[in-house]
Parts: sequence; structure tokens; C-alpha cells
Amino acid sequence: MSLPKGLAEDVSKNLVMVARLIDEDPEGAYAYSKIALRLASRVAAVREAAGFAAYANQKYSEALAEFRAARRMTGSVDLWPVMADCERGLGRPEKALEMAGAAEVHKLDKAGQVEMRLVAAGARRDMDQLDAAIVTLQSPELASNTVQPWTARLRYAYADALLAAGREGEAREWFAKAVESDKDGSTDASDRLAEMDGVEFVDAFVEDDDEVDSDADPAIDDEAEPQNDVSVVDELDDEDEDDDIEDEDDDKVEAAVETKEDVAKDDVLLKEEDDEDDENDDKN
Repeated sequence: MSLPKGLAEDVSKNLVMVARLIDEDPEGAYAYSKIALRLASRVAAVREAAGFAAYANQKYSEALAEFRAARRMTGSVDLWPVMADCERGLGRPEKALEMAGAAEVHKLDKAGQVEMRLVAAGARRDMDQLDAAIVTLQSPELASNTVQPWTARLRYAYADALLAAGREGEAREWFAKAVESDKDGSTDASDRLAEMDGVEFVDAFVEDDDEVDSDADPAIDDEAEPQNDVSVVDELDDEDEDDDIEDEDDDKVEAAVETKEDVAKDDVLLKEEDDEDDENDDKN
């Protein structure tokens, strides 16, 4: 609302494209965020979108700078957990843990506090403190039977930490619980559970190589032989037909020759008869 109308529309279109592409095409989303940033770098929403686009492309230093700028502009603590996760991405898990214990965490809503707990547990794992990571995730939100937007991710993180600690039985139980609560497929809990159970998925639409080869081999193609037999018979029939035509032509030629010879004989006989008649006339 602080921008002129035409500029506001251009910036808004780029922010919409960031939101549309950030999951499927992070690089494309990042490109649109840079355009919006160039057009309106003093708008908090633009700095926040640029931060998330950089975060999706693992550009953690750039993302952290954008999140800090957005926080200064708005005074909100909503970005605190993702800022802490950027510290993890930069190889500073101790800084992430320090942020997890800051006063800003108490100002977060329930979803933000759960997110901060996930980041803190991840930082513990970065420092090879598996038992501490498991304890960090043990919370009323984890034990609750009520499914919330964060439930699947919390259960998944807990199961993964248990598995990393070698507690496979418990890990399987929590992966199963994560599957139950993951209605929108935000995790791959079902795949992890199947892997633990030794289930292997096979694409039913992929043909076996041996079957494909046998189908392609004309030596074992059952339909090929009848087709060849038919073609041979057709060729033989054609040859017989040609022979019959030739025989008919020969018969016609022979008949024509015989007829010509008969006509010639008749002409000779007629001439002899005429000569005899002329001699008789002379005598008389």
C-alpha cells in the first residue's frame, strides 16, 4: 500500500510467482524475488519473500540478512526460528541454541515455539548430542493426541532422532504415528516406515527385460511363421496363375497357326479346281 499503484502491481506479481514456485522451482522463485527486491527493497514483505527464496536455495547468509531486515522493519519475532535455522545452515549450531533460549521465543505463538524446538533439536544433532536432541523434542505437543499442522513434522523428527540413536523399535512406532498425522504428505514418513519393514515397491508398469527381448525376437514370434507361410502360398498361387495365362496364350497362337495353314490349303485346292474347269472349257 505504500507504493504507487503501477509499481505495487508489478511487485505483487513477482511475489505471487515466488509463492507459486518456491516448492517446485526454488531457483525460479529466487529469480522473481530478486526482481521484487530491486523494485521495492524497503517493503518488509518483499524482504521476507526474498529471505525465504534464498533459504529454499540454501543461501543461508543472504537469507539471514533479509530476515533481519524484515524483522527490523516490522518488529515481529515470527521469523526468529527460521533465522536460527539459518545459523545452523551456516555451521553455527551453538548460535542457534543460544537463540532457542532467548526471550523472543516466549513471544512466539504455539506453531512458532514448536518450530523453535525443532530447530534446537536439529542443532543438538549437529553437535552429535543425540540424547539431548531426543529430550528437546519430548514435549506436550508431541504427546498430544490432537493433530495440528506441526504434529507430523514433530513426530517425524522425534522418530528420526530415535533411529539415529539406535532405538529402532521406538523409532518405528513414531514413524507410524507420523504417517497417521501426515494428511498432506509433508514428510516421507511412509517411505521411512516401509524401509524399516523391508518393503520394496515395484513399478507394475515396467515390463521385464526378458519379456521385451523375447517379444522382439522373430525366431520365437508365433505370429511371424503363419504370416510367412501365407506370403509363400500367395507367391506360388501367383506363379501358377502366370503359368495358366502363358498356356492359354500358347494355345491361342497354335490355333491361329493351324487356322492359317488350313486357309492356305483351301486356297490351293480352289486354284486347282479352277484350272481344271478352264481346261475342260478349252476342249469343248
